[in-house]
Amino acid sequence: MARRGGGRIGMSDMITLTVDGTEVEVEEGSTVLQACEAAGKEVPRFCYHERLSIAGNCRMCLVEMERAPKPVASCAMPAGNGMVIKTDTPLVKKAREGVMEFMLINHPLDCPICDQGGECDLQDQAMGYGVADSRYQEEKRAVENKNMGPLISTIMTRCIHCTRCVRFATEVAGVPELGAIGRGESMEITTYLEKSMASELSGNVVDLCPVGALTSLPYAYKARSWELTHTSSIDVMDAMGSHIRVDTRGNEVMRVLPRINDDINEEWISDKTRHHIDGLMRQRIDRPYMRGSNGRLAETSWDDVFAAIAKVVKKTKPQDTAALAGDLADAESMFALKNLMENLGVPHMDCRQDGAIIGQQGQGGYLFNSTIAGCDDADVIFLIGANPRHEAAVMNARIRQNWLHSNLKVFRLGAAVDLTYPVTELGDDVSVLDELANKGGAVVTALKRAKRPMIILGASACNRKDSAGILAAISAIAKTVDLVTPEWNGFNILHTAAARVAGLMMEFLPAKGGKSTADICSGLENGAIKLLFNLGADELDLSQRDSKSTIIYIGSHGDRGASQADIVLPGAAWSEKDGIYVNMEGRVQHGQRASFPPGDAREDWAILRALSAVLGKTLAFDDQASLRDALSAAYPAFAVVDQPQPARPNKLGRKQAISNVPLDVAIGSGAVTADRNFYMTCPISRASVTMAECVKASDQNDEAKAAE
Repeated sequence: MARRGGGRIGMSDMITLTVDGTEVEVEEGSTVLQACEAAGKEVPRFCYHERLSIAGNCRMCLVEMERAPKPVASCAMPAGNGMVIKTDTPLVKKAREGVMEFMLINHPLDCPICDQGGECDLQDQAMGYGVADSRYQEEKRAVENKNMGPLISTIMTRCIHCTRCVRFATEVAGVPELGAIGRGESMEITTYLEKSMASELSGNVVDLCPVGALTSLPYAYKARSWELTHTSSIDVMDAMGSHIRVDTRGNEVMRVLPRINDDINEEWISDKTRHHIDGLMRQRIDRPYMRGSNGRLAETSWDDVFAAIAKVVKKTKPQDTAALAGDLADAESMFALKNLMENLGVPHMDCRQDGAIIGQQGQGGYLFNSTIAGCDDADVIFLIGANPRHEAAVMNARIRQNWLHSNLKVFRLGAAVDLTYPVTELGDDVSVLDELANKGGAVVTALKRAKRPMIILGASACNRKDSAGILAAISAIAKTVDLVTPEWNGFNILHTAAARVAGLMMEFLPAKGGKSTADICSGLENGAIKLLFNLGADELDLSQRDSKSTIIYIGSHGDRGASQADIVLPGAAWSEKDGIYVNMEGRVQHGQRASFPPGDAREDWAILRALSAVLGKTLAFDDQASLRDALSAAYPAFAVVDQPQPARPNKLGRKQAISNVPLDVAIGSGAVTADRNFYMTCPISRASVTMAECVKASDQNDEAKAAE
């Protein structure tokens, strides 16, 4: 299914036209510009973008059409059967040169200091259609720069009025705060109320800007594009697994940009994904630490710290030992830790840092089975304790696009939030699920009539004491509405942690008689658990643990987990290692190393492999390749790369009374929620100065809105 102008084009009849003497066949409803591209002809453009509505502002895409009195804008001209199009005639070249001359009348010639230099569409096209001298002798216009928040630098004198940013904000982000005032030469792009752009996707307007009017403020004047090394990787700031490009200079991550993947993130990424990177080198753990008799952590050597761990492990029974995996852990490290615990005979382990009860219901019970791309085709969506705008911002934009171009109906049970599209609110009383399961209602009726219904269950509904009852009610509703059929699987869990699905796939869960996350935390407090291996689980409050217990923390940042530990082992951040991550639809993806860990820090799995040898429980792999082979052999799903793996869910829950505790909408994963928000959900984002600025700007916007 093709996309044009932000909408969807269904499979329809084909039409034939001629482009520069070559016959080309395109779908009915395509534009002349798309036909030219299908014929292999490059057509310059500024205002046109494949995922936005058509504006036809710039006129750079002019082509000659047979029997037309003058050149036509190919982006706005529907392709017709039998058309004859010419893209390389003298008339076309002259017309484009005229357009370029007009664009450069007011554009400042400041390419040497512009951050867009080397990546500027205007610069590139001026090479082909620009002229050496300008006939314009008057003074150039000057436009005041606008405040668009802590992420966007504005030099509006460079603006060519393509309106890409305006259309993105309105159509994709769903925050109609950008617009144009004035006309002609006096036209200005601005935020109407002179405040920061209140969107989790605002940074994408920088990618869209074809000139240097909008650039990245945190990246301003730091590097040139040709100085950077580009590495393809996977985003770990949520569970979507967006495709990203990591740009580094030396060993420093300078910026993160999106890569196109129509099945996941299209070509967008969230602001947290894009700008958390300054936290990668702040508050880093770059050498081993041990807590001394004075109660403070002190630097030590690998040999001494391994000897200390061996001593603790030797005197601690397996039944008194536990392991937890955090939200950013790669699959290899979790597998290594799981194997080490099994070799030691430890039954207590869990990857569900938020305490969710999912995992025992089979793969179909914890995946986003409809797939992320399936959000484009759903006709009814029922959100239960989910906030996709914060928990999966890019997916929320896909839902919005579906709503814009179809009759999508969205219902929600949980705390009310603005999702950027209309939602029928059912309140936050979870007992509504029992009523829907037993008596039906408008939601059940809509789901039953839908061809592609979706139920999206959020994290906040899975970590309650009555979660089993909630899942049982959802299971009953699903059976009533035929949610799962051979053609469509409408049951979905919206995860918030990049590591969660991989942990569930490899069964990083309590063994028979083992303790889950909540019980492990309680055991640390009452003395039942005396030793904890903590693999980056930073969202848990373990401050009330028994003083005789020992916590070994493996991670990259000096956050909550490290501050509560007795032994700290320096691990690598996500950008500093090759790692496997599985997104919420079960898609196995490989991230690549873009830089190297600082100091004595090492990849987490390598630390565990070295530790296993010291403990006399040597793991059966010497390098990452053999580790991945062992992982795929034990769990064949990891061998299926870059494909979603939906499954039919088993019986989800059991009969249980549903409490009247309101259903909150979670933002991240973990037990500590008081200070959580969209911008700070992990140790790296909490270490980021840029994310702190975003929180400040968001608070100011909220205050301004409340004062209205």
